Amino acid sequence: MRHIILCLALLLSPGFAWAQGAARFTSPRDQVELVATGPEVNGTRPLALSFTLAPGWHIYWQNPGDAGYPPRLGAPAPVTLSALRFPAPGYLNQGGVGIYVLSGHVLLPFTAASLPPSPATVALTASWLVCADVCVPEHATLAVPPLAAPWQMLPPPVIASPFAASFTPGGTLTLAGLGAAQVASARFFPLQPGLLNNAAPQPLSFGANGISLALPLTGPAPARLTGVLELTDPSGATQALMLDAPRGAAPAHLPYWALALLGGLVLNLMPCVFPILAMKALAFARLGGAAPAHVRREALGYGAGVLASMLVLAGLLLGLRLLGHQIFWGFQFQSPVFVALAGWVMLAAGLNMAGWFAFDPPGFIRHLPAQHSFLTGLLAVAVATPCTAPFMGTAVAAALNMPVLPALGLFAALGLGLALPILVLAFAPGLAHLLPHPGRWMLVLQRLLSLPLLGGFGWLAWVLFHQSGRLGLVIIIAGGVFLAAALRRRPAVVLALVVALPFLRAAPAPAGQLTLPSAVPYSAARLASLRATGQPV
Repeated sequence: MRHIILCLALLLSPGFAWAQGAARFTSPRDQVELVATGPEVNGTRPLALSFTLAPGWHIYWQNPGDAGYPPRLGAPAPVTLSALRFPAPGYLNQGGVGIYVLSGHVLLPFTAASLPPSPATVALTASWLVCADVCVPEHATLAVPPLAAPWQMLPPPVIASPFAASFTPGGTLTLAGLGAAQVASARFFPLQPGLLNNAAPQPLSFGANGISLALPLTGPAPARLTGVLELTDPSGATQALMLDAPRGAAPAHLPYWALALLGGLVLNLMPCVFPILAMKALAFARLGGAAPAHVRREALGYGAGVLASMLVLAGLLLGLRLLGHQIFWGFQFQSPVFVALAGWVMLAAGLNMAGWFAFDPPGFIRHLPAQHSFLTGLLAVAVATPCTAPFMGTAVAAALNMPVLPALGLFAALGLGLALPILVLAFAPGLAHLLPHPGRWMLVLQRLLSLPLLGGFGWLAWVLFHQSGRLGLVIIIAGGVFLAAALRRRPAVVLALVVALPFLRAAPAPAGQLTLPSAVPYSAARLASLRATGQPV
């Protein structure tokens, strides 16, 4: 709005910039002229409108964004002009106004046909808007350069995208074959004015098959998406690609939700979840002979714990993906700190079931209905994530390429599948009558079922050893001994264990292990030489 008001004020004033019949227009803000870019062919001359802008000043791209207007050319009859061709723009956000600009030295090529034998006698009219903190509309009548004028070399054109592009009705632009190693940031500049909220961000995310850019549409998606996509790699180099992508059909989420439900159901049988099966089996035993309302409450509590932790984990995963991190299902187990904490939680649960100590939860938790079942559900998801059950891989990969709400729905379906065996008790309470009634046998069963949990602690200690070496193994075992001693005296959270966590770091890669260097330009000869020496590429 500020730009528009200033432009109107300057247009109405008698002092706006103007040049008449000159070979070159010059002002403190810019220098503008017509230049030749090649020989005449069949009566058509390739020309360009050349701008040399002072530092801090800019003109506008063919789609200016929220304010401004692009340069324009006019010619006397019978001369005809083609449309100006624009290079890739830059982006400015000035107080919530998103604009697409050009600065520095800018050449806007075009062709002129039906020129007279002496084209130097012909003048073309040009108008443009040049802006910095203020905007100045400028106009000039510029002489066409003679046939013998030296040619100016044009910059390389914006190339057509070599990557397969797709565009969903919801505004998600996806390019296959790209990842975080090639792209650090991206922005799409549409040719169609008014298509996007130009001041809004365009979140970049990374999926299993490529990159996705969420475009802030202001209305229904067009039949085709055309414009320039600027990609910046991790070194800061920028490449501009011309896109012309047809609108695809709305994705069908239901098949992936079904796969997620099946994957969560099968996840109950995976080795990562086996220690938690002990706690679930004991919960089943305790429900024997209970009233249907109590059975339903315990089952729903476990289901709520699974769904809540699954959605939190999904939100974290999707958020980190949005920020450009290359992570996938079970990413938290790549952190030695998380592995140590999960191991100590597993150890505490095992010691509790073995009778080493009695867990007395805080008062505000003790009075919550089905609090034990809810906590068991939380732990089930936390420990289940290193495993990928059948049907899960396709579903989770699809979720990372979906919009946020459908992706969260997919993870909810995954959690529902994981909780389904116990949730059946909530809706078929007659099954609870098939369970044996509680008795002394439950105490023996509880002691036996503590063994998988203690084994889970041993497995996580083995994982930490491979991540952090001997130091990690010493920390998790020493912390476990200290935790067991502290819980024997009083079942409280042992904050002293946190002191050791900063010392946990991922161990350096062993010699000879494949490392991933920065991306380099492809060369067939270089690839052949590396393969000849047996070096992984």
